[in-house]
Amino acid sequence: MTDLLVDGPDDAPATAVLAHGAGAGMEHAFLAEVARGLAAAGLRVVRFEFPYMAARRAGRRPGPDRLPALQQAMREVVASRRRLRPGPIALMGKSMGGRVATTIADDVDALCVVVFGYPFHPPKQPERLRTEHLARLRTPTLVLQGERDPFGTRDEVAGYALSDAIEIAWLADGDHSLKPRKKSGHTEAEHRAAAVTRAAAFVRARLR
Repeated sequence: MTDLLVDGPDDAPATAVLAHGAGAGMEHAFLAEVARGLAAAGLRVVRFEFPYMAARRAGRRPGPDRLPALQQAMREVVASRRRLRPGPIALMGKSMGGRVATTIADDVDALCVVVFGYPFHPPKQPERLRTEHLARLRTPTLVLQGERDPFGTRDEVAGYALSDAIEIAWLADGDHSLKPRKKSGHTEAEHRAAAVTRAAAFVRARLR
């Protein structure tokens, strides 16, 4: 199994398994910021890397693994956490990592799922939807999405058939990393802080 990065208190009420997106690993600034924020809110956060990203550290340049391999990697991290420290586990991820989380959440009895920018479809390919399983998802899920995310804008997502278990929180004028344009009157730091606060509150609400 991949090496792990762990943040947050040992006595946290829940553990968040946090997965990276397609293009950057577990040390990416976005994930590091999310991990620090969740840890400050009292959650235990475990970051890991999918096999292809771990291979890149060894000098190879493979593309992302196929979905079954991604799912298996995340399942293994969840299982290892439960062996070491039994307790509720929330699945979280940036983009691709969040998509993987939504595909296994029901099977691993996750407390909840939080996705930072769901890739509803590839950019400029709105017909290639990645939403079929989202209509059946039972695990409480929060999607933190920028309004102008090229992987799924607010107008596009409004037309999708999604499970009632899914809640979408929109970040004004945000892109796929939740970054707004300057003219919007919002800042990237503001949106990221709001997303982390919302994510931590979502997890804690499921614990009550």
